[in-house]
Amino acid sequence: MLPEVNPDAVNNQPTSENTALSEAKGLIMLDYSVIPVPGFKSLDLHGIHFLHQMNDWLYLGLGLHAPLFHGNSGGFMVFDATAHAQRRILGNSFINAGVSFGGGGGGPTPQLSKQVSGTGGFIKAYMGLGYDFRSFSVGANYAHYKFINSRINSSQLNLFIQKPLSYSIGSYANSGNEIEYDPSLSESGGDNMITLELNNIFQIKPKGTHKNTINSLSLQFSHFLTDNYYLFILGEAGYYGLPIYNHILGGVGYKLPVSPRISIFGQIGVGSGGYSPDRIDTGPGLLVYPKFSLEYLLNNNYGLSLSGGYLVAPMGTSKNFTVGLAMNIYQSTKERMQSNSSAEKNLVYQGFRVNVFQQTEFNVQIGSRKHPNIKMLSGQFDYIVNDYWYIPAQVSFAYTAYNGGPGYGEILTGLGIQSKYSTTNPFQGFLQVLLGGGAHGVLLKPSVGFNYGLTDHLALYGQVAKTLSIKAPVNKRFRASSAGLGLTYRFSSLNSQ
Repeated sequence: MLPEVNPDAVNNQPTSENTALSEAKGLIMLDYSVIPVPGFKSLDLHGIHFLHQMNDWLYLGLGLHAPLFHGNSGGFMVFDATAHAQRRILGNSFINAGVSFGGGGGGPTPQLSKQVSGTGGFIKAYMGLGYDFRSFSVGANYAHYKFINSRINSSQLNLFIQKPLSYSIGSYANSGNEIEYDPSLSESGGDNMITLELNNIFQIKPKGTHKNTINSLSLQFSHFLTDNYYLFILGEAGYYGLPIYNHILGGVGYKLPVSPRISIFGQIGVGSGGYSPDRIDTGPGLLVYPKFSLEYLLNNNYGLSLSGGYLVAPMGTSKNFTVGLAMNIYQSTKERMQSNSSAEKNLVYQGFRVNVFQQTEFNVQIGSRKHPNIKMLSGQFDYIVNDYWYIPAQVSFAYTAYNGGPGYGEILTGLGIQSKYSTTNPFQGFLQVLLGGGAHGVLLKPSVGFNYGLTDHLALYGQVAKTLSIKAPVNKRFRASSAGLGLTYRFSSLNSQ
């Protein structure tokens, strides 16, 4: 049942009622399997998925798989969409099953990656039992992993742990509307922060064949458990120096305010990444990344930060220090900057969209050479700034071959302009310009598209785009047109002004 839109908020007038919020539920699911690869060392895949609960048994979401301890394929990574079903059967025990589809891959070298992960298309199906301990669940599945046209095609035990989530969301139609400040909404913790960072990875005495600095784009989501401690997940990909270098990490951090505008952050992450061990030696992929940053708060919602860190592969030889410049975007009901007025500011419903779509790049050309179509699974997160402007961040992984093998991907961010949302018109158009990284370095991707509302929260999503590499040599310059079609989940959440 959809939350009711308060008529007092139609013209952005503050209201003291808070009935427009409803509880949404979901799961974070971590899983682990050791997968045999004939002719190569076994590969362990660790999965992390965020699953949104659609009804009392069905969950839909996105996730990643990457190795940590087994094999010699640092940089191997898979992005997927997952449908998961779960039903209690006896006491606290439950049965679950699901299927994941996506793209990615990797291997010991770019040439051998074609044998290990084929054309990059990935399918995983699983079924098993679990036990609910209320605050978390554990269980085991029988899972089948398959990469199209590769040596990975096997079934084995899959262990998992789940953590239930609940979060308050509002109607998407409420985006931009205000409500009166309520102190009960500003309890300790609960804040979220999105960090967009331009990073530089400087190698220390590299042993791999790639010796140069890697320029990368990083996207981080942080959730504060208290006013100071937070958990985070970070994804990063190279756009220059070594395009498509990638890593994914999760960890814990601490924020130390030193003045109303200045804070020091310290965090440590553990995860997986690299390119291929012959180029960047991260061994099986395990990475540890302590990092510090200094933030200057521009206002309640935006901050700029400078960062420095040490990125190391404990099971490889790769050691690096990093320097980055970032923008932090806060979602919080707290006022981080004290105003001269004793009156508290109203809260506003902040709009968000999560778009998941299939994208096909056609008329692909690399230099003067034509290339077959590239099909990708894409996810895009939109932060709605106001009625007309939004900040998008898009990640795509190919599930068909690129230059005969796996591994094509894009990570992009930029700025978008949209038509004003109306409850009487299901159509909302947009134009966006994205900049980021891909296999051919820096990419520029302008696109135009639409959302067509099915319900307040659910919409059809479509776009057409042009992808251009802008710093590649002429003989490696990448050009393609693309079309995408999928679904959008859209909502609002209370935020300070």
